[in-house]
Order: sequence, then C-alpha cells, then structure tokens
Amino acid sequence: MNERTLVLVKPDGVQRGLIGEVVSRIERKGLRLVSLELKAVDRDLASQHYAEHEGKGFYEELISFITSAPVAAMVVEGPRAIAAFRQIAGGTDPVEKAVPGSIRGDLALETGSNIVHGSDSPESAEREIKLWFG
Repeated sequence: MNERTLVLVKPDGVQRGLIGEVVSRIERKGLRLVSLELKAVDRDLASQHYAEHEGKGFYEELISFITSAPVAAMVVEGPRAIAAFRQIAGGTDPVEKAVPGSIRGDLALETGSNIVHGSDSPESAEREIKLWFG
C-alpha cells in the first residue's frame, strides 16, 4: 500500500542549490514525487507547522530559520514512504546521528540547518500535506 509524506527542503538546502540532489535521492529510493512547490513561508504557516514546539527554547529560532528564505515543499508517495524518506534523510543531528550516505550525513553540519524535513507519522503527514498544499 502506498502512503504519502511531506518533504521540505529547508532554506539552507534551497540556498545551497540542493533541491535536485534531494529529489534525485528520493527517486533513486523508488519513491515518486507527486507535487513540488517553491514557497515563501510566512510566520503563520511556520507556527502552524511547528505548533508542537511552541513554548520550547528553540521555537523562535526555528520560526526565524524556516521563514528566512524559500522552502521547496513536496508530496512524496510510495510504499512505506514516511519511513523510507526518514531513512534517506538521516538522523536530525547531521554529525552525531546521521549516517554517511544519508542526506544529512553527507550534506549538513548543524541540527538547526539540516537540509530537510520529513513527516514522522501517517497522522503528521496528513496534517502537514493539508497545511502546505491545502
């Protein structure tokens, strides 16, 4: 059974010209790109996306970062798409948790600017796809 997930190439990835690299890795994994939009993220969208982190010490920094430059938002589909993308994305901490060969392991150095976001559950994917694509 196919499932869908939201993938974001965050501002650092867009500014470094890594959208094509991320899409290529998604497609090589066997997942299919359903939608792709380059979006300027306003504070309202950012705060809805990161609602679970509101009140935490890093929240304002997160909002500031995601609204700092365009984001490439994608809907990706395939068998076990959520887990498959999270595997190719790598751990949130690009140095200590992400393995070489993953997007973050190969291309990122900092947790705050770690190139990509992927939904972490079917419920999150459904909510995030609605939020980003209507």
